[in-house]
Amino acid sequence: MLHEKILENVKKVIKGKDEQIKIVIAAMYAGGHVLLEDVPGVGKTILARSLAISLGLDFKRVQFTPDLLPTDLTGLSIYDKKEEVFKFREGPIFTDVLLADEINRATPRTQSALLEAMAEGQVTVDGVTHKLSKNFFVIATQNPIEYEGTFPLPEAQLDRFMARVSLGYPDRQSEIEILDSQKVKHPIEDLKAVGSVEEFTQEKKKVREVKVSDEVKRYIVELTEATRNHESLKYGASPRGSLSLMHMAMAWAYINDRDYVLPDDVKKVAPYVLIHRIIQTTESKILRETKEDIVEYILQKVPVVEGK
Repeated sequence: MLHEKILENVKKVIKGKDEQIKIVIAAMYAGGHVLLEDVPGVGKTILARSLAISLGLDFKRVQFTPDLLPTDLTGLSIYDKKEEVFKFREGPIFTDVLLADEINRATPRTQSALLEAMAEGQVTVDGVTHKLSKNFFVIATQNPIEYEGTFPLPEAQLDRFMARVSLGYPDRQSEIEILDSQKVKHPIEDLKAVGSVEEFTQEKKKVREVKVSDEVKRYIVELTEATRNHESLKYGASPRGSLSLMHMAMAWAYINDRDYVLPDDVKKVAPYVLIHRIIQTTESKILRETKEDIVEYILQKVPVVEGK
């Protein structure tokens, strides 16, 4: 299976993070986008590059800074004196895999330039709509420990990300393997494609054929409803959160070689899908509750349905 080949390929450069890699692959298969929130130096950029290489996809990286303009991302129309017409010059957003590095360092105006692209798969410049790649996939990164000179992502844009993933520091053995693998050169230099764009497109279609029972759909809705009614949360997950939870569960089931979703699939992906979509109350923050603890409590309290 292609997803197994992708996982094994990416593991050559990202050590000890199998579950996180699988979550990102699941998001790609589900047609969503991923927010990588982590400290510098844990492999966020390498993960994005290795995924693109594994599938032979076009890859571009944009370093988000306060002076980055929307047109620096989307492109702009330039006047051609010879032909006396305006010609559109594509920006880096016209790619398959876009790494939006340190997205919270750009102004809200530039951040919002990603909204239409992520939601609709297109951008509009000077009133003209331009279609993006059918495999357009955004991996945005942000550093959770540095807030000076940053612009926190608004809830509307956070909701556009299907999953939020944190790689975290590797364990001791994995870090030793990293040292060994990069002693002479970086292993990504030898990384080759293990599948084609056509294979990837076909597998994405198969993900949408994964069966989701009425019981599992009800379980998904009960989970998102629980986030809206929890006393520690000011706002819970939106219906887009329910859709993302279902699509991620379908992709997770598929990459685990099943054509139907189990409640356990929903429980596995729920923290990655829901945590960035909920907003705590002031009282909850004062009590030092974490979003992770709240979602874990909800997963324990909402009864798991039977059937598949």
